[in-house]
Amino acid sequence: MAEYATVDGCSREVPRVEAETGLSMRRRWAAALTVCLGLFLLGLDLTVLNVAVPDLRDDLNASMRETQWIVDAYVLALGGLVLTSGGLMDRLGRRRAFVAGLVVCAVSSAVGGLVRSPGELIAARAGMGVGAALLMPATLCVITDLFPEPAPRRRAIAVWAAVGGLGGACGPVVGGWLVEQTSWRAAFWVNVPIAALTVLLTLGLVPAPPRRSPSSGLSGLSGLSGSSDFRESSDLSGPRFDVPGALLSASGLLVLVWAVIESPSRGWTDPATLVAYAVAGLLLAGFLVVEHRADAPVLPLALVRPARVGTAAMALAMMSFALFGALFVVTLYLQGVLGYTPWQAGLRVLPLPMGLMAGAAMSLRITARWGEKSSVLLGLLVVAGAFGLLARTSAGSGYGRLLVFLVLGGGGAGLTAAAATACVMNAVPAARAGLGSAVNDATRQVGAALGVAVQGSLLSGAYTSRLDDTLTRAHAPASLRGAGGADNVLSTVAVARRLPPGARERLRAAAADAFVHGMSHAALAAVAVVLAAALVTLRRLPGRDAVDAPPSGAPVQ
Repeated sequence: MAEYATVDGCSREVPRVEAETGLSMRRRWAAALTVCLGLFLLGLDLTVLNVAVPDLRDDLNASMRETQWIVDAYVLALGGLVLTSGGLMDRLGRRRAFVAGLVVCAVSSAVGGLVRSPGELIAARAGMGVGAALLMPATLCVITDLFPEPAPRRRAIAVWAAVGGLGGACGPVVGGWLVEQTSWRAAFWVNVPIAALTVLLTLGLVPAPPRRSPSSGLSGLSGLSGSSDFRESSDLSGPRFDVPGALLSASGLLVLVWAVIESPSRGWTDPATLVAYAVAGLLLAGFLVVEHRADAPVLPLALVRPARVGTAAMALAMMSFALFGALFVVTLYLQGVLGYTPWQAGLRVLPLPMGLMAGAAMSLRITARWGEKSSVLLGLLVVAGAFGLLARTSAGSGYGRLLVFLVLGGGGAGLTAAAATACVMNAVPAARAGLGSAVNDATRQVGAALGVAVQGSLLSGAYTSRLDDTLTRAHAPASLRGAGGADNVLSTVAVARRLPPGARERLRAAAADAFVHGMSHAALAAVAVVLAAALVTLRRLPGRDAVDAPPSGAPVQ
């Protein structure tokens, strides 16, 4: 039941949150959808270049490694900096951080559409990742500030989770259409008007917080107590910002994500890869030591110690590992094996965000009746089942089997993401919501980067080996066997176009068989990871009774 208060000196009553803040439910939802538009832009940038890679490589004369960095520089900057930006945001303000992130993304995108070399484009993509690291934690923080009441907050977080997945899944659709209508540069320029519109809506709809003291009349309301009331204060009094912790966390995550991205091309046992993982481990271990001793740590360890936070964040990371890795693989499958154009391939990925939105909506009902644990666990099991289906795909399966995978995978991801995010945010004290959001976002992004790297590496290795073996056993001409050195099905198809008709068809058939063989390997790895996450969730994530009891020192949600 909502709390009510009398206003205007008469008997008219409105919900207490509305009376204290002056924000109607309609205004709060308008503000929430505004920040979700920024989140949509972030997800769009994560995947919009997936289908534009062939055109981009030809135009800039980029090598395979340069192309990989053009795609992954965004994830590197986002995953490495999001935790530090979350800690800074709790001190400097949610709305300021959100607007600043949009501006940085817009400027970097405009530059990216004008570059003339691969190095310049890599720098532009990294700049977009810095902007995304600023705005991403702010989106979830604004939503939790806007909705202190349990039921509206669950609905808002479900919308947030659905929009985040929608942006990533719509990236190939938007990118494919833009490539076919104009060029790959439009995939950057499209961000500028979206970011500008979001900034204007933010300034008009997202509330600029009043300067309130901790003894404000809102102190009795859950989630809006004291300093969390739409926090925008830039008061930096008190303990100094934990600069060593910020540097160690940012550098450790940056090195870790770099190692994850480089592992497929360099090799998982390459000396540079092993050194990078060791350096990342040392930096992150040093970060934990510093945080244990700091007066005002970037990441208070007590914040992530509860099982609700740690286990839910792990589930989010493993779900992202499976889903974003599959999105990369499926985009190649649609173009390289099924022969769709970039625009057609993008359209055929749309069932995934549709399923994700449906799963997020279902999560509300499941959570209300059985608690967050049930929704997270069910979602992980559905995702595992979807990848089991994908692992059984053959070269002749066509789009029908993939359609079922996309719907089930998206639905399971929606069930998991909405409930696990609610677990994290409901366990975090309101004054540290920015940090809680950053923990949530960092685990998702690192999981996504790891998923692309691991599944891409398994796909590449199995594809190359199977293709070479098939052509060798068939005593194919040397011109065909040479194509087996390409580790990308699109590259092999490009080679096939230059061959006589008979050889062309034999190479395409061998490439399709090799690709689905590699895709099965990647899908089975995702099944193993997601089932392991489900087992940990079953054993460690508290059930309904424990979830409803907030941790000591946290506001009652």
